[in-house]
Amino acid sequence: MKKYQLWEIRDNGNNAGTKAPEDVRKVAAKFGFKQVNVIRKGEEKDVISRVYRQITFFNSWQKIYKEIESDSLLLLQVPFHDHEFSRTSVLRKLKSKKNVKIIYMVHDVEELRKINDNKFYQTEFNLMLEFADQIIVHNNVMIKFFIEKGVSTGKLINLEIFDYLDENKIELPNYSKEIFIAGNLDVKKVKYLSYLNKIDDVHFTLYGSNFSLTEYKNIKYKGSVKPEQLPHLLNRGFGLIWDGDSISTCSGVFGQYLKYNNPHKLSLYLASGIPVIIWNQAAEANFVKEKNVGIVISSLYDLPAVLNSVSEEKYLELANNVKKEAKKLRKGFYTEKALKKAINKINP
Repeated sequence: MKKYQLWEIRDNGNNAGTKAPEDVRKVAAKFGFKQVNVIRKGEEKDVISRVYRQITFFNSWQKIYKEIESDSLLLLQVPFHDHEFSRTSVLRKLKSKKNVKIIYMVHDVEELRKINDNKFYQTEFNLMLEFADQIIVHNNVMIKFFIEKGVSTGKLINLEIFDYLDENKIELPNYSKEIFIAGNLDVKKVKYLSYLNKIDDVHFTLYGSNFSLTEYKNIKYKGSVKPEQLPHLLNRGFGLIWDGDSISTCSGVFGQYLKYNNPHKLSLYLASGIPVIIWNQAAEANFVKEKNVGIVISSLYDLPAVLNSVSEEKYLELANNVKKEAKKLRKGFYTEKALKKAINKINP
């Protein structure tokens, strides 16, 4: 059975994906998935550019249909974010005329994330349910959501956590009570950042874009760096997985999404070698507890007491457990494991 994976290439030759889909692409390639490309022409919104872009999409999908052999396997990473002329019809033809089996790797579910929950994404979600032979989802909580949508358990695979590929050597971190926060630092999205100055005796170091809280004494802002550079900078303390409007709990649209998703920053922190602190209602809190790679808390107000309770010996125990997971994440262990399951279910 031949294996293919879809990938979007921008017209300047650059990959369109961020680190999470890019890492999936690399693992799949090592696993024998041949890349078939959709070309995206520009970002301009004028009518001529949009028409030209759709023509390019159409040509890409026609080429993909010719290239993919019958009785083969196709990996798609979703959600798609653009209307692409002929994508749906080609996928349907691949299924019906060439007996192609499709594996979906889910990065986000917009119905759960709720910031892009519109007709386009709902249609794309329903098409996935129609076309999928196997669906790789984040965790067991998300599996329950898909079952409620009518998907049989036999089609669903638990990824457990996103990998974070890195070929460099892993060093044990230094014992510290410092808290790292990495990602989008725009307080319009990540409102809880505005209240960090209310947490006494805790020091935060932030990496990311759109930061505007320079007046906070307990925050050090270190700028925005590339994903591949971050693991070398996070070499002590803890990584924080928190989101939403409040420091009391993870509220609001972004905070509540933690109940369902695998935040990529969890993978970043663990791949960097540092233990994590995560909201106790987050879906991945179970992973953190099972692997003993961090601490779960209900409120950021609990941080001072929690950090004071962690001895250097306890921290080293967590760090050693993190190191075991980091080795897996850096090699693509969880992605490969999920892909193997999907292939074996399709072609036992």
